[in-house]
Amino acid sequence: MGIEGPFWRAIAVYRVASLAYAALFVLGAGGYARPVVSWTVIGVMAAWTVVTLVRYPATRRVPLLAADLLVTVACLLATPYAQGPAAAAAGVMPLTATWVAGPVLAYGVAGGRRAGAAAAAVMSAADLWLRGGSGVELASLQVNGAVLLFLAGVVVGHVARLAREAEERMRRAVLMEAAGRERERLARGIHDSVLQVLALVQRRGAEIGGEAAELGRLAGEQEAALRALVQAPPITRAPDLTPTGLRDRLRPAFAARGTRAGRGPGSAGRLRRPARPGAEPAPEFAPEPGADPGVDPGAEPYADLRDLLRPFGTARVTVSAPATPLPLPAATAREVAAAVGAALDNVVRHCPEGTRAWILAEDDDDAVVVTVRDEGPGIPDGRLEQAAREGRMGVARSIRGRLADLGGTAAITSSPSGTEIELSVPAGERA
Repeated sequence: MGIEGPFWRAIAVYRVASLAYAALFVLGAGGYARPVVSWTVIGVMAAWTVVTLVRYPATRRVPLLAADLLVTVACLLATPYAQGPAAAAAGVMPLTATWVAGPVLAYGVAGGRRAGAAAAAVMSAADLWLRGGSGVELASLQVNGAVLLFLAGVVVGHVARLAREAEERMRRAVLMEAAGRERERLARGIHDSVLQVLALVQRRGAEIGGEAAELGRLAGEQEAALRALVQAPPITRAPDLTPTGLRDRLRPAFAARGTRAGRGPGSAGRLRRPARPGAEPAPEFAPEPGADPGVDPGAEPYADLRDLLRPFGTARVTVSAPATPLPLPAATAREVAAAVGAALDNVVRHCPEGTRAWILAEDDDDAVVVTVRDEGPGIPDGRLEQAAREGRMGVARSIRGRLADLGGTAAITSSPSGTEIELSVPAGERA
């Protein structure tokens, strides 16, 4: 039902309360001049109230709305036969009492203020014709009921339309945010793989010289072009933000990631980062601990973060972890490990050759904290802000962005004696 649900529940309560009021009104009047007719009309009103409670809002088509209006008009026009000519001429409240506003409210919610005003016009015309046909002078007719019906139909219809528009804007905003977050995730993956390799080719080509220098130059141009492509510009509009449209737009990116390095859509595992200088060469593709290529990754909800951090240990990188496991949701553990890898890549790229680094993982009761510290020259003041403006994603997205998506934090402290990055993620429920 969405945002319209409360409107239909309110109309249902109003119909039941109005029916009870009309029944009490007939009971207090002793059934009027023709009790059989009076209670028969009340029975029809009760039966139709049950129908509307069952059929609205699942069925809001024109036939049901038209039938709602016709049944209500018929019950209203049966008033003279139940009350008698004298009661009608005296201006006694019609037999249906306030129950007549039910279809007006339904039209307003289903079709907006114009539909509500049209239903109010039909009901008001029937009420005025009923009173005028009972011998009451046109100048003395009470129009308060008609005015109230018009106000109810227009106001409820207008509010319902505003609610639907607000719901649609919220839906579009959520989908745009989801698209932006997916773009961020894909950009981080590209940064951790393709961009790093292109930067390495550029540096090594410049060092070797000759034809390799030209190859390095081309790799540098492609790196710059790809970096500009994956930058997420502000999203101002989305031509197709339906779930199907989003899935179609993102499917090529998912397919590209799934087939990279021979990785199939249903396989379990992760791409290993290029080996850092001094590190033992690692296979291009290695399965996750305990992963089964034929099993859905969601079947293994937890992973030990220590198992994902140990491969980073080299002669220059020391990994320290507690003796007890550090269980985290598997996806969270992989993202934390990727953020640690991005931090170490920055050490390799921006610190002198042979710079040492340390990784410390610890359990802080309600959080898991991983600290990456190096003894490099530190980060110059304003360098991180400048890198973010230039589209460099190492810290802004691969580290801070990952932790933000996990509901954690990334604190960076830098001085001339080294840089320390503290990554903290909520521990959540333990396995």
